[in-house]
Amino acid sequence: MTVEALDHINIVTADLDRAEGFYRDLLALDSRPAPPPLTHETARWMYDNNGRAVLHLNGLDAPRLMDRDMAPGPTGALHHVAFRCVGRDAVVARLVALGMDYRCNEVPAANLRQLFVTDPEGVVLELNFFGA
Repeated sequence: MTVEALDHINIVTADLDRAEGFYRDLLALDSRPAPPPLTHETARWMYDNNGRAVLHLNGLDAPRLMDRDMAPGPTGALHHVAFRCVGRDAVVARLVALGMDYRCNEVPAANLRQLFVTDPEGVVLELNFFGA
């Protein structure tokens, strides 16, 4: 077996509308219906510009094969989720316009500039801009 790429992230939220708006407004992800048995009331899938469902947002009532106790806030062993991005200046402008707190970091050895922001459920997002 060979891992080719990260397929998607799944975040469980008590407020699908808020989470959907956060990822749509910040990362310009496109929200589309999740496949059955999921419904608009139980899940939203967020797609990137290449048509990949990179983020699955599930409500508390969404059916799950592998269930576990989940609570907003610290996300257990998961520290952050990183997205490779382009258009850093546009993202910074969105963060400012939306009044969101964020942190910047630079890794010159990797020609990398990073933005860190926390989603409504307490998940830290690392937005990576290579060559920016």
